[in-house]
Amino acid sequence: MTGASPHINEQFAEAAFSNQSVIFDELYAADTIIGYKRKRVRDHILQYVKPAGSILELNSGTGEDALFFAKKGFRVHATDISKGMQQQLREKMIKHGVQHAVSNELCSYTQLEQLNNKGPYDLIFSNFAGLNCTGELDKVLSSFADLLNPGGMVTLVVLPKFCLWETLLIFKGKFKTAFRRFFSSKGRKAHVEGVYFDCFYYNPSYIKKRLKQDFEVLGVEGLCTIVPPSYIEGFAEKHPRVYKMLARWEDRLKTTWPFKYVGDYYIISLRKK
Repeated sequence: MTGASPHINEQFAEAAFSNQSVIFDELYAADTIIGYKRKRVRDHILQYVKPAGSILELNSGTGEDALFFAKKGFRVHATDISKGMQQQLREKMIKHGVQHAVSNELCSYTQLEQLNNKGPYDLIFSNFAGLNCTGELDKVLSSFADLLNPGGMVTLVVLPKFCLWETLLIFKGKFKTAFRRFFSSKGRKAHVEGVYFDCFYYNPSYIKKRLKQDFEVLGVEGLCTIVPPSYIEGFAEKHPRVYKMLARWEDRLKTTWPFKYVGDYYIISLRKK
């Protein structure tokens, strides 16, 4: 499966997340560390943007972030390649009465030139490694400038090529997992709801290099550098005092070297020149 064409890989990813869409919120809603990650990303964005702005969300999933920003006064155009995720999003917006503030469109982020609603927007936002599902990130990034207002912003949450917590798994003998990001130029297999697709890893330098002509970097934060990744299930619930201590340390060190580069994810924001 590794090395599938970009179009075929997108089809596999769409099938995987459509399969997961009906149980996605149930799986993750109560997880303390996922809640911590969402708050970190949202706080990062809110320090840069003002309410009443417009957001183009990529890989919007079931709409948790779209709902949050709509309630904060933003207008959100939520896009995803997954039909199942888009259906869950529409139902959630109606349930919470924010459909006036959230529109949606079935569209791959590799084909943003085909968007019906081209904005322009104040923010382009992609959360929790949606962009790691493509080997054509350069193509995605090249479309951003034309979709943004002058001074508009991009915030992306991406899996880097090195994760401190994953590397430590070498001490448990899990060599394949510990080093899976290092040798991933052609993609590594990901498995969601019975479907395999390729996942790719990108360091902040990759994004900075490809956007430097039109954008300036506002900030980079490591996410789950000291706090364990959420796939270490139940850590915060089993060890609440340790978790709170680790969260305090991460909040202090999140923008410092090397911690902003060694997390399970990083958050990067750039502003259009």
